[in-house]
Amino acid sequence: MDHLSTTFAALADPTRRAILARLADGEATVTELAEPFAMSLPAVSKHLKVLEHAGLITRTRTAQWRPCRLDAAPLKEVTGWLAEYRRFWEDSFDRMDDHLRELQNKRKNS
Repeated sequence: MDHLSTTFAALADPTRRAILARLADGEATVTELAEPFAMSLPAVSKHLKVLEHAGLITRTRTAQWRPCRLDAAPLKEVTGWLAEYRRFWEDSFDRMDDHLRELQNKRKNS
């Protein structure tokens, strides 16, 4: 699977998006990340494995402590992909604005 598809698959789940939002504030342990969720630590660990596979987080080991950190690099590829569609919508809205102005001018001149 390509990187973009892997990233989107990881972002598709609201729990994983919430975990990423939490990690944007700084590193955290699995226990800390699991606190707001009504799920087991193994379930949270599965979500973390998906995020890690997508390259969105990294995990290190310091003695018994295994902090997770956000790695936002894959999001840059998503942003680039979305930028193409943003240009499409902006151009479409600009054309619609032009058309509406034209209609308003015709009404004023009638």
